Amino acid sequence: MKMHGWGRYPEVDAEVFTPQTKREVQELLGRLQGQGVTPRGLGRSYGDSSLGDRMLSTRWMNHLLSFDPESGVLYAEAAVSLQEILQTFVPKGWFLPVTPGTQFVTVGGAIASDVHGKNHHVAGCFCDHVEYLDLITGPDTILRCSPVENPELFHATCGGMGLTGIVYAAAIRLKPVTSAYIDQTTHKASNLREILELFAVHEAEPYSVAWIDCISTGSSLGRSLLMTGDHTRQEKLTVKAGSGLSLPVDMPSALLNRHTIRAFNTLYYHRIRERVVRSHTHYGPFFYPLDSIGDWNRMYGGNGFTQYQFVVPKAAGYPAMKAILETIAGSGKGSFLAVLKAFGKQNRNLLSFPMEGYTLALDFKIEPELFPLLDRLDSMVLDYGGRIYLTKDARMSEATFRRCYPVWEQFQAIREANGLKGRFTSLQSKRTGLD
Repeated sequence: MKMHGWGRYPEVDAEVFTPQTKREVQELLGRLQGQGVTPRGLGRSYGDSSLGDRMLSTRWMNHLLSFDPESGVLYAEAAVSLQEILQTFVPKGWFLPVTPGTQFVTVGGAIASDVHGKNHHVAGCFCDHVEYLDLITGPDTILRCSPVENPELFHATCGGMGLTGIVYAAAIRLKPVTSAYIDQTTHKASNLREILELFAVHEAEPYSVAWIDCISTGSSLGRSLLMTGDHTRQEKLTVKAGSGLSLPVDMPSALLNRHTIRAFNTLYYHRIRERVVRSHTHYGPFFYPLDSIGDWNRMYGGNGFTQYQFVVPKAAGYPAMKAILETIAGSGKGSFLAVLKAFGKQNRNLLSFPMEGYTLALDFKIEPELFPLLDRLDSMVLDYGGRIYLTKDARMSEATFRRCYPVWEQFQAIREANGLKGRFTSLQSKRTGLD
């Protein structure tokens, strides 16, 4: 079966298994002894972390198992999506403690990527709100892992890209809310220095994220729109249906060029006419603006795209971002959607992406001349002490990976001690030297 991630690059021929219970997962692992298996949820990681020769889809293990209305702890199977959690619990006054930019990811995928959101500076990553998880590591073994029970395996699994086993279920602490709506404030920044200053001024805001023009130059380099927000007090706890809009075909790749990107970015930036604009919006468009367009990944053409996301330490913030943005703008390969966020302190999870600093994510259509640019950006990120996000990655080298994640040897030692190396694998793990 032809399979790919959300970026539609690369594509592989794979054998796909769809067990429906944890017992079936264990039986499958028994039959495939000595053969690597790649866990997969909804396939929304961008690159090749959920691709392999033999892929184990958890899609049918999607049941809500229990909920404690006093503590807000939800125990759910790994293939439950964030959308399903929101649809069920927002009307009851509960929200996700951390959510990425799409609700179409599974609990297991959120754990494997240790996803972050617009509130990392105050709430950390998704796994910082996981009480415990149940991990299938072999045909006869299910281990409960938490910060106090099998802690080494817990911290390797959180952010471990599925290489430590199959997450069967997890207990997550939801957060209470009184409304499904967000009070949003948009701040207009003329350049990179202004947007970084705005992040500092508004660091106490519960949610913050910026759209950044990655193709402007000169005095307008890094011009941005910072959106901050918080849950509205005492309003309807309603979940809205999607728009039903979808891209039915692949868009012509030639439509994405420096001229169309520059025109779009100029219009998007100038649609906000005042320095500060306040608005009131449902959580859907605030957290998940692209989820309203089905198959939006077709916008980049038949060859697919890659999302390049990196983080640099706070101390290197301005010089690093300035140099990297100048390189991107000079290449002419900017993005319609470029997102800048401020991160808080990193957690204990070995391969978790965030560190205290600034992260930039942007999309590039796949074309031959793109890869030398990304190699150059890798070198710049590393020189500034940063790292690249595994969940978005489709081409990082082994050497780059090891510099990004210097505790990789500790991660490998945990896998080897538990008999997991070679049992759980992916295209990404092979490319980065973990298998």
